[in-house]
Amino acid sequence: MTRNPPPAPSEFEPEFIAGLKAIFEDRIVFNQVLGLKITSLRPDRVVGRIDMRRELIGHPAYNRLHGGVVSAGLDAMGGLACLAAVGGRHMDESPEARLQRFAKLGTIDLRIDYLRPAIGDHFELRAEVLRLGSRVGSTRMEFLGPDGKLLSTGAGAYIIS
Repeated sequence: MTRNPPPAPSEFEPEFIAGLKAIFEDRIVFNQVLGLKITSLRPDRVVGRIDMRRELIGHPAYNRLHGGVVSAGLDAMGGLACLAAVGGRHMDESPEARLQRFAKLGTIDLRIDYLRPAIGDHFELRAEVLRLGSRVGSTRMEFLGPDGKLLSTGAGAYIIS
């Protein structure tokens, strides 16, 4: 008889969410420079936001967001999606033990496709894991404008152990 694995949880404990937000938003100083904030954190999908600021302008004539902000933001969200998926996979561990797994995360490969200029007062970033192996996670990311229009896409591979 073949058994299906139990479904991944749809929600994390408040302690895990608070801990991951603290690491991502406070301890990773570059994410502070970007102004990247987590708005939704689930095992199957993460969502973040960047508010436009003068320091992030890449083209002054159009107030267009710098492409490096897009790339760095999507990279961070891809890594966060892997952490969330790993956290969902190990729900038998304490939230603190799952947060310790963060130390092993690193970007292996990253591809960004810039589809439209990033112009607006804020941006939404989304990421999900396509495949989570024992050592590598593959992700897909999206960067959207304030109207929900897709501005950039990304794909990343991350070492997770």
